[in-house]
Amino acid sequence: MHSVFRIVEITQTPSNSRLWEVQLTITDESDPQLAGLTDCIKEEISGEGWERMGQLMLQVGHFDQAEELYNELLKDASTDSDIAYIYHELGRVRKGQGEYPEAVKFYEKSLEIKRKTLSEDDVSLADTYGNIGIVYKNMGEYSKALEYYEKANKIFEISLSPTHPDLATSYNNIGSVYDSMGEYSKALQYYEKS
Repeated sequence: MHSVFRIVEITQTPSNSRLWEVQLTITDESDPQLAGLTDCIKEEISGEGWERMGQLMLQVGHFDQAEELYNELLKDASTDSDIAYIYHELGRVRKGQGEYPEAVKFYEKSLEIKRKTLSEDDVSLADTYGNIGIVYKNMGEYSKALEYYEKANKIFEISLSPTHPDLATSYNNIGSVYDSMGEYSKALQYYEKS
């Protein structure tokens, strides 16, 4: 493990207002807060090897490097699930770059493969539907965003417990589209569900 430090105090130097002094203390593997943070990061960035690297690159905004990595992984992908996963991640890359029409194309390719191999209520489909909804909302195409958010929500309602955080996020997404459309009573209805 690399060295991890905890910030104790940050103060502006009296002699130069553009400089700051940072007091640090080193942590070790027995630090419970560090262990909690490490577990949280591992949970957020799931997968093995290169998948984890790609997700980390996306998380920190290194979209060009993530795209390069996923294109290399696509060349060697041998299963439908791997190809669908990579297309989904390339959609995330394009979404992060603000290239929304391209993002939709990659998400649709992922969906096409997933629909052949997964049941219609598989949560993986809902994740892709939700991401397409995000892209359409960002493009201001609210009716399309709503269509995809509702597809995701239908799967989440079938597959997840009523208190699952992903279901709450799904309700919130639908509410935000209604809010953007000026349909405030419907928005409030979904915000309250979330």
